[in-house]
Amino acid sequence: MNKYELVVCIVNSGYSENVMAAARASGARGGSIVRGRGSANPEAEEFFNITIQPDKEVVLILVSADIKDEVMKSVYKNAGLSTEGVGIVFSLPVDKTTLELND
Repeated sequence: MNKYELVVCIVNSGYSENVMAAARASGARGGSIVRGRGSANPEAEEFFNITIQPDKEVVLILVSADIKDEVMKSVYKNAGLSTEGVGIVFSLPVDKTTLELND
């Protein structure tokens, strides 16, 4: 089992602080914010029943695996599709970190 998970949240530009506040409230210590640009088509907007803003912020949060679900739920509640941030959140397993290279 992996010790760490990478929680990724993609939100409309200007909403990354909402993501980080929710993540910190659930035990995350910090994250990185990368600016991005979406490229969805009109069919995706109709399917999800949302307006897609092209300017995005991608929030990367490395957390221990045991708090991943709590962090994801908190982030989605505060910045998910039903909020102004219109965010999606997912996680990726992390096989190794620099913390483990000295072991």
